Amino acid sequence: ERINRVIAMVRAKVEHPFRIVKRQFAHVKTRYRGLAKNRAQLFTLFALGNLFLVRRRLMA
Repeated sequence: ERINRVIAMVRAKVEHPFRIVKRQFAHVKTRYRGLAKNRAQLFTLFALGNLFLVRRRLMA
């Protein structure tokens, strides 16, 4: 039970940024436009996701 709790805590921290990118920024599907463009778009979305996570601390 303790191991499952640790696994769940790690999974929650890892999956939360993906939820933000998918729900807040509506990134559901990736069209194949080239690996460089897809990578650049995902890097940008995850950077915006990081800003989204700390938005309250940035405004204070």
